[in-house]
Amino acid sequence: MVKKKTKKNPDEMSFLDHLEDLRWHLLRATLAILVGGGVAFAMKDFIFNDIIFGPKSAKFWTYEMLCNISKFFKLEDSFCFTELPFRIQSRTVSGQFSAHIWTSITAGFIISFPYVMYQFWAFVAPGLKSSERNNARWFIFITSFLFFIGVLFGYYVITPLSINFLGSYSVSEEVFNDFDLSSYIGLVRASVLASGLIFELPVIMYFLTKIGLVTPEFLKKNRKYALVFILIISALITPPDIASQVIVAIPVLILYEISIFISKIVIRKQRKKEKQRQT
Repeated sequence: MVKKKTKKNPDEMSFLDHLEDLRWHLLRATLAILVGGGVAFAMKDFIFNDIIFGPKSAKFWTYEMLCNISKFFKLEDSFCFTELPFRIQSRTVSGQFSAHIWTSITAGFIISFPYVMYQFWAFVAPGLKSSERNNARWFIFITSFLFFIGVLFGYYVITPLSINFLGSYSVSEEVFNDFDLSSYIGLVRASVLASGLIFELPVIMYFLTKIGLVTPEFLKKNRKYALVFILIISALITPPDIASQVIVAIPVLILYEISIFISKIVIRKQRKKEKQRQT
């Protein structure tokens, strides 16, 4: 008769035991990504025609919205067009197959993100207090919510702004834009994932405050430096025009202010607990 394997006490686990535990969590997270990637691989037409190449179409939701806004305010119709002046082609033998594989894996990571966060929390939770472990559901929900909001922002704002600017940019009428498939998908992937990770800023600040590396006073004092850093990040992930950088910088600045508020709450709770211990 095989004995049922019991969960070891974290205080009694050796370094190798922790590594073994980490290995199983990483394997489960990887398996979830592969399963999600397999689903995306099977949905090739929807993933590529509707999602990946969606921002290439003049009928894309963002372009139509910006076109209506520009007409309403009687501005230049820079987002009112019938076709973007570029083509996408694959110039390597395995280009389309490789794009299919890596796009499916990226989609699998996005789909399985909540489960990946759950595995991360399941690894660190045994070392936390019972009151902190009870916040697992909120941690998974908040991190997933912020990530998905960031992904949508990257897809519906950063990606179309970048594609519209770079796809219509020309140094001469003699040059026609023929973008390689991997370059185009790389732009979409980088915009979406970078935005998703940037939107995790409040969660990151929460943990940095918990371990004492960040305080509300520090965040307020360095707000001007944070603004410069945010503008640099916005310039890196958007086209080199002021309007696009401002559009991206605004939500990140809002997230920074939210981070200050969260940091205040964490510090307030910590001070309250210290007072309770002293009395």
